[in-house]
Amino acid sequence: MQKRLARIRSMRNIGISAHIDSGKTTLTERILYFTGKIEEIHEVKGSDGVGAKMDSMALEREKGITIQSAATQVSWKDSIINIIDTPGHVDFTIEVERALRVLDGAIMVICGVGAVQSQTITVDRQMKRYNVPRICFVNKLDRIGADPWKGIAQLREKLRLNAAAVQVPIGLQNSHQGVIDLIRRQAIIFEGDKGDHIEYLDIPDRYLETVEEKRTEMLHRLGDVDDTIAEYLLEGKEPSVEEIQKAIRRSVINRSFVPVFMGSAIKNKGIQPLLDGVVDYLPNPMEVENRAYDFTDKDNRKEIVLNCDPTQPLVAYAFKLDEKSFGQLTYMRVYQGTLKRSDWMYNTQADKKLKVPRLVRMNSNEFEDIEQADAGDICAMLGVDCYSGTTFTDGAKIEMVRISFTITLFWLLKCARITNKLSVSIRDGKKIACIR
Repeated sequence: MQKRLARIRSMRNIGISAHIDSGKTTLTERILYFTGKIEEIHEVKGSDGVGAKMDSMALEREKGITIQSAATQVSWKDSIINIIDTPGHVDFTIEVERALRVLDGAIMVICGVGAVQSQTITVDRQMKRYNVPRICFVNKLDRIGADPWKGIAQLREKLRLNAAAVQVPIGLQNSHQGVIDLIRRQAIIFEGDKGDHIEYLDIPDRYLETVEEKRTEMLHRLGDVDDTIAEYLLEGKEPSVEEIQKAIRRSVINRSFVPVFMGSAIKNKGIQPLLDGVVDYLPNPMEVENRAYDFTDKDNRKEIVLNCDPTQPLVAYAFKLDEKSFGQLTYMRVYQGTLKRSDWMYNTQADKKLKVPRLVRMNSNEFEDIEQADAGDICAMLGVDCYSGTTFTDGAKIEMVRISFTITLFWLLKCARITNKLSVSIRDGKKIACIR
């Protein structure tokens, strides 16, 4: 049991979201490479004949954009990271919506040139709606015109975020070599074609003034929302590296501070420190409060807080459906209890019991069979007929809050034409059109 609880504490469920062409899928591809999930890095547009791992649809590789969200699980150091790569195009924003609904944290990617753009504002609104803690990554610092400080200024002005850099870039555009860690006061240089050789050096003299300026700014913004750091600043003392990291983690989890990381995904720079940031600052499933409604008494609906404990009664939520040649693939988030293959579960929406069929863990369009999924896990079931937003329990009449959104018929038909996933069903005597 202790091993199962330790596994949950080491878990991070994150999404990667941004405006279109900010480099989300490129970043995800590098994360998969550096965590050992894939052996080679492939281009997003599929120019090498393979394409990015998370863009499995032929149309995605042809157009070089993400159309449907994709899930995978990677390991970084002693932690497990469940990742959902989401689309950036506004036409597929529902994919972002239902992913953020079940995630505990997120990486918001902004372009080092374009900074905060229209869909960035939409993604920010979605993260705030579902109370998702985030860290930020300023990408494409190798591009002409890259300016990370403009991006941070727009995070503050346009999105009203208490954001501050935790890194300073070493060079921009063609001279971008690495970053300087403001917390440890350490330069990090990424060498080699794939950036997998890292050198830790002293800060170059020409950056000393900038580093102290940005570090002071970071501490003051952190002190505005964290009492421990505020006390250090008032007493004129220097907080330790551990105290700063703990304060950042506390502030990120309560969504009062956004640390900003920097790099260039396509040039393989800045990815490893970003992964460290995911583990150090984003919450594990036990640190996030999830609520549901108990309908045992129909006349008196009660709101309850779920306990991320594998020994508690099962509560799982179907957040995405995908139609495969073998039937329906149902993506699940287990909030409480344990989902086991061949066990019985209760569909609270359809009011019926069914047996858990094949249970799998997703890796984009591939999957591996698993025997069970504990609280905090993201997995998928094969062969279950249900709607997106269905809650499964061990028999209790409990329902998770489903996502609610408004769409136009034009948007619905456009998505259906592109993805070929429009389905029409009859519910309560009415025709219901939905994207599966």
